[in-house]
Amino acid sequence: MIPVNILIVDDRKENIVALSALLDRDDIRLFSTTSPNEGLKLAWENQISIALIDVQMPEMDGFEFVEMLKSNPRTKDILVIFVTAISKEAKYAVKGFGVGAVDYLYKPLDPFITLAKVDSFIQLAQYHAEIKLKNEELQNMAVVVKNSADIICSVDAQTFLIQNINPAVEKIMGFKAAELIGANIINFAIDEQKEPFKAKLNEIVKDGLHSSVSEFRFNTFNNVIIWAECRVAYRNKMLFLNISDISAQKNFEDQLIRSKESAEYGKKVKETFLANMSHELRTPVNGIIGLTNLLRKTELNEQQNSMIDLLEVSSQSLLGVINDVLDISKIDAGKFKIVRSSHNPNEVIRAVYGLLKFKADENNIEFLLDIDPEIPVNLMIDSLRLNQILMNLLSNAIKFTERGYVKLIVTVLQKNNVKAEIKFTVEDSGIGIPEHRLGGVFESFEQAEDDTAAKYGGTGLGLAIVKKLVELKGGDLIVSSEQGRGSTFSFINWYSIADKPKDKVETKAAGALEQFENVNILVAEDNLVNQFMLAKMLKDWGIEFEVVDNGRKVLDKLRAKDYDLILMDTHMPELNGYETTKTIRSSFEEPKRSVPIMSLSAAAFDYEKEEAISAGMNDLLSKPFQPHELYVKIKSLLTANELVKNQV
Repeated sequence: MIPVNILIVDDRKENIVALSALLDRDDIRLFSTTSPNEGLKLAWENQISIALIDVQMPEMDGFEFVEMLKSNPRTKDILVIFVTAISKEAKYAVKGFGVGAVDYLYKPLDPFITLAKVDSFIQLAQYHAEIKLKNEELQNMAVVVKNSADIICSVDAQTFLIQNINPAVEKIMGFKAAELIGANIINFAIDEQKEPFKAKLNEIVKDGLHSSVSEFRFNTFNNVIIWAECRVAYRNKMLFLNISDISAQKNFEDQLIRSKESAEYGKKVKETFLANMSHELRTPVNGIIGLTNLLRKTELNEQQNSMIDLLEVSSQSLLGVINDVLDISKIDAGKFKIVRSSHNPNEVIRAVYGLLKFKADENNIEFLLDIDPEIPVNLMIDSLRLNQILMNLLSNAIKFTERGYVKLIVTVLQKNNVKAEIKFTVEDSGIGIPEHRLGGVFESFEQAEDDTAAKYGGTGLGLAIVKKLVELKGGDLIVSSEQGRGSTFSFINWYSIADKPKDKVETKAAGALEQFENVNILVAEDNLVNQFMLAKMLKDWGIEFEVVDNGRKVLDKLRAKDYDLILMDTHMPELNGYETTKTIRSSFEEPKRSVPIMSLSAAAFDYEKEEAISAGMNDLLSKPFQPHELYVKIKSLLTANELVKNQV
């Protein structure tokens, strides 16, 4: 407890000593003086609660002293007790009470009476101090409530009638505070939310919640609907509400939701467009590549063989451009995945080097390879994407180098028992890149110079794809170049050291494929060229087959006849491959319900492949494909289906 400050003013020192000894307690802090002027100063500086004042003093008597205390706002509330030895006549008492005293003590002092009176006034002083503190808190709270930006009100918990409300209601809702006293708070809500608002308040009362937050739509004086966040507390049969206008926040949230929905819609449209483009582009390319393979099996003269070679180069070039466009689109759409598995990095690197060596030799370019012998034998890498990165960088270097050299350097920077940090560097002595173009070479469709595409060809997507692939793998692609002197591209990445991969099963060459016996396949394909190509392949393998061009015809054929396998294109008119497969899996009786179905799709996105499996397809083969790839898939599905039948 905070001690009570008591002031003793008496012109005789011995009286002060006697009173001080009598009042020596832990809950009292004493200030004393023989000078009235000094007493006034002590009262001003020390927040005195009780003053024991001698009436008869030479400089200034006690009555004058108390008059001066009471005239000052800072000391006017001090409880004054006169200590006097003069007569107990009523006129002196009246005079003392008239100047503001609350009691008298008469000399000689009775210790018991003195302590009893001081005790009672200490309690009174403490009570006054508490009241003063509470009043200050209430005043401060009143200022806060009055000036709050939120609506603050108290409401009867039974009737929901407003008891008090601050002026903020006029700014937020347009109603004057005085007019709302006695009004029902439920009427703030719009018609369709009055019942939910009432139910919420009843719930708060029923559960005695000390804190609850909810949102409702309120109608203002001007019939403008706002969003209100209501923070409600229940105490002593009263509801205390703090109501904030959150309309701006809600509008912003709505904008974000609309923006998100618009972005998702745009993303979906883009994915659908790319899926369709993939199908529309890859399907004819698949036909071209397939027909090229079929033509090679016919009798051709030398000129025709040369034309077939050119056709194959052109179709592969076209497929490369299509793949580049689809790859950059998949990366931008976040649909691209890095799939790591155990591979020998030396084999991957040397395979790329071997593929491009003849091209470098044709251009009389020295093609150098420097592989650090410290590279681990097996690493966890995405060999397809590493191949793609190196092919792009080295092809670019060879294309833009007219004389001199191209060099691939692979260096181990750090290595421990589980990981290795490897740096790949491609150097060339080619045309180089102007300094002002260095920042843009990784942008899609950008070239080092405006006439680069015209001189050297290309889409301008290669480096953009490489950079994004390197970043997806956790690295960063760095370039340094000097125009006319060559360029250096490098990237660094950490790779996990892996165990030796399992030996791959070698696939027989197309010319050594065995014939199938008693196999009947239904082909669903709407592209005439692909129909012809598939028919030729299946016929060469001794397979009986029928061809239809949409999903409805597939269902009709399957109802009429049994098949060992269905090759199903996913994009077909009337009923696509996904819906056709779902219908077979759900509506047909066994064994037709379980007929193996393989998707022959030009799908570019993983989600399309997942959709095929989800629809009930057993396997899939992406267009364009080589004949032996289709052969292996067919054989695998037929073998697996035969095993299932035997188990049943």
